[in-house]
Amino acid sequence: MSTGTPPLPPLREVIAKHGLSASKALGQNFLFDEQLLGRIAAIPGPLDGADVLEIGPGPGGLTRALLRVGAKVTAIEMDRRCLPALAEVEAAFPGRLKVIEGDAMKIAPASLFGGPYHVVANLPYNVGTALFIGWLAGEGWPPQWRSLTLMFQEEVARRIVATPNTSAYGRLAVLAQWRGQAKLAMKVHRSAFTPPPKVMSAIVHVVPGEAPPGVSMRVLERVTEAAFGQRRKMLRQSIKGVPGALEALETLGIDSQRRAETLSIEEFTSLARILS
Repeated sequence: MSTGTPPLPPLREVIAKHGLSASKALGQNFLFDEQLLGRIAAIPGPLDGADVLEIGPGPGGLTRALLRVGAKVTAIEMDRRCLPALAEVEAAFPGRLKVIEGDAMKIAPASLFGGPYHVVANLPYNVGTALFIGWLAGEGWPPQWRSLTLMFQEEVARRIVATPNTSAYGRLAVLAQWRGQAKLAMKVHRSAFTPPPKVMSAIVHVVPGEAPPGVSMRVLERVTEAAFGQRRKMLRQSIKGVPGALEALETLGIDSQRRAETLSIEEFTSLARILS
């Protein structure tokens, strides 16, 4: 159900009016194409009445698109230059947008929502991966979030959805896929942004899945960090610093001369299960 479109000036006018320019230090790149923003807001599926967390809304382009499909948006923005533009969006959608000035790295989403929520964000490039790993972490599963729809540099997006025996496959793929489903939902050309970044972007969509029993997230993080930290080395070399890891390989019948990128996600979880 669309909630209609309250009259708001085009984003380019908003940028000009408030004298906003994308901050390189904050990893900002603004999207103005309302049609594209609408397509991004549609990726999670119906959001009418749903709580949505947005990180780094900037002048509020994606925010508008989310509000137009009926979402209730909580947006965290650390660039106070953008707050007046967001206040105009808030006024156009009474009671549906809450803007928090602050650093998303220091705010626990659980403190903002009483129930389930979705995360939809054109993440600032400089903190995107750290935020993503934070949402995937934690022993409790399923998480409070119901889906993550996130814009990354295309190279990072490909690492999240990668499969074994590919150059992109690594720690990010294992952490994203061992108890969730991750897919590349959309590519976004660099020309869509102002200013255009040097690289292409892509949107990843992740939903929680079943967590394999008996596997500690902390142990899996430690094993993958060791294994992929020296990815050109054989496992017997790369994970020898993890207590019990070499014995666990033997128990599972995994050849210690293999390299990390050849192990399936199931093999990593089996390894972590024994070490848990």
